[in-house]
Amino acid sequence: MTKAYRILAFWAAVPWLAMTALVALAQGVYPTKPIRLIAPFPPGGTSDVVCRIVAQKLTDALGRQVVVENRPGAAGNIGHGVAAKAPPDGYTLLLTSGAALVTNQYMYKQLGFDPYNDFAPISLVATAGPVLVIHPAVPARSVKDLIALAKAKPGQLNFGSGGKGTTSHVVGEVFKAATGIKIVHVPYKGGGLAVTDVVAGQIEMSFSDMVPAVPQVKAGRLRALAVTSEQRSPALPEVPTMAEAGVRETFPQSWWAIVAPKSTPVPIINRINADLAQIIKLPDVQEKYVGLGVFPVHTTPERVLELVRLGSPQMAKVLKAAGIEPE
Repeated sequence: MTKAYRILAFWAAVPWLAMTALVALAQGVYPTKPIRLIAPFPPGGTSDVVCRIVAQKLTDALGRQVVVENRPGAAGNIGHGVAAKAPPDGYTLLLTSGAALVTNQYMYKQLGFDPYNDFAPISLVATAGPVLVIHPAVPARSVKDLIALAKAKPGQLNFGSGGKGTTSHVVGEVFKAATGIKIVHVPYKGGGLAVTDVVAGQIEMSFSDMVPAVPQVKAGRLRALAVTSEQRSPALPEVPTMAEAGVRETFPQSWWAIVAPKSTPVPIINRINADLAQIIKLPDVQEKYVGLGVFPVHTTPERVLELVRLGSPQMAKVLKAAGIEPE
């Protein structure tokens, strides 16, 4: 073998050697330093709380600190953009959601990331459906009563959401279309603010996340009429589903998943997926989820992307019917 040939063979082997070293790192040594888990939403909401539960348990499982880093803004787009551009080495993870990956592509002309190609899915970790809550002064004790009231007063009842295109907004639009009522959408800069105004009597209702709504319901400051999930929520077991209340419609559901930047080594993805499978089964995790009104879930990585692909046509149809255009 000539010297020139040996040099050529060495440089040809460099990419393979680098990949081999990376795989070996993923299989044997990973992790060797703290990991950041990006929460692309403000502190205090369901997404943030789920993120912190997962981070604490991943810290135990991986033997390295998993640090939650809140990067809110633009309905989650800012945090997703940060994660998409991070090195694919397993030291940056992201808690994403159906709203961010499915809905935002129809809400924004420029996302700052590609929901289909910029991430390596790992697993779903939770699902939930919003709860329809009203102010106690609203003369409705059931969904049927509320529909009758709205039909008697078209355009006079307001529903608040966490912002245009959020799950709470889209669910409200689906509810309007399914029941033939006219209620007015009032967007807020967060679902918690909408709930606060329902409690104060500034607006009549909201299709709220469980976290801000459940304490108010249990304190008697809000009345819960139905949940939009397929089964009753463990946080409000006495509240019927929409189907049980007579509205047999498929409502968009909230879901949360852990993903990594695209090209993160498969051994790392598999390691974290396996850890999440055990974390979701832990009794204290399930107890915390019950308090949040969310359901624990573990899936294959492929299922995450499948949900994005399946949910996108439905969301496009709903938003078009509601006259919502991207900004």
